[in-house]
Amino acid sequence: MIRYFTLFSILLLIGSLGFEDSTWGQGTSSTLSTRDTNSIGIRVIRDVAYKTGSVSGAEQTRCKLDWYLPSTSSDTPAGFPTIVWFHGGGLQNGHKAGDHEVAIAKRYAGDGIAVASVNYRLSPNANYPAYVDDAAAAVAFVYKNVQSHGGDQRRVFVSGHSAGGYLTAMVGLHPERLSRYGVKRTDLAGYVPIAGQMVTHSTVRGERGIPRHQPIIDEAAPSFHVTKDASPFLCFAGDNDLPARSEENRYFVAAMKAAGHDDVTFVEVAGRDHGSIANRMDEPGDEVAAALKRFINRAAH
Repeated sequence: MIRYFTLFSILLLIGSLGFEDSTWGQGTSSTLSTRDTNSIGIRVIRDVAYKTGSVSGAEQTRCKLDWYLPSTSSDTPAGFPTIVWFHGGGLQNGHKAGDHEVAIAKRYAGDGIAVASVNYRLSPNANYPAYVDDAAAAVAFVYKNVQSHGGDQRRVFVSGHSAGGYLTAMVGLHPERLSRYGVKRTDLAGYVPIAGQMVTHSTVRGERGIPRHQPIIDEAAPSFHVTKDASPFLCFAGDNDLPARSEENRYFVAAMKAAGHDDVTFVEVAGRDHGSIANRMDEPGDEVAAALKRFINRAAH
């Protein structure tokens, strides 16, 4: 059962455990069939570079994404929405082609929603704000290029699990990240962080020599950048998630509302822990996947 927390309340923020857990690249393409019952063909374009030019070797290696594009048949016309998806892994691990990432992407592409599954640089080889900058570059790239694949630029959403949820919120709120790439944070249709840290991420704290269990809120925290001037937010956590993860998200939503934002919601999902809040999203009838789809459909133009 999903429980919605939409009433404003000021909650005590408690400590997080901190565990999570050239030209534009053309990539390579292939076709596969979704496991969904509709059996619509899905076109996959792999390893598309979203950062080019004078970039480091690490950026050349990690700054790539995979497109999962729905069929543009008469059943799925052009102008489909798109999710930019960031994998989890504590900003230290994970991959765009992980089993759960592929399963989620196939699920949504089979439902007529494109997914751009993104890799980004990882700590300790890269430190804050490198991975946030990568996330912003990827979102801007998708926003600028989605129409060439048949998508609707006005319906680009950003989401991700755990560390990917943190990146989602940072891209959606930090006033400078997207603007570096010529896109406004309000150009995106909505942001859906799933079990993301809303205080300064534990890996960022670790890079600074701060104990991973000591919560802080500074410019590296989504909660530092709360504002009324942001696109809609839908935040998830499990009722058996990591200690303080639900509390962080409740606090974030309360702080956004206090700042004047009128379209931000926290959803706590019963019977889910930090992994299962996302890794069941490819299952038929999954509550999280269905709520995300409703969020996308609500923003239809």
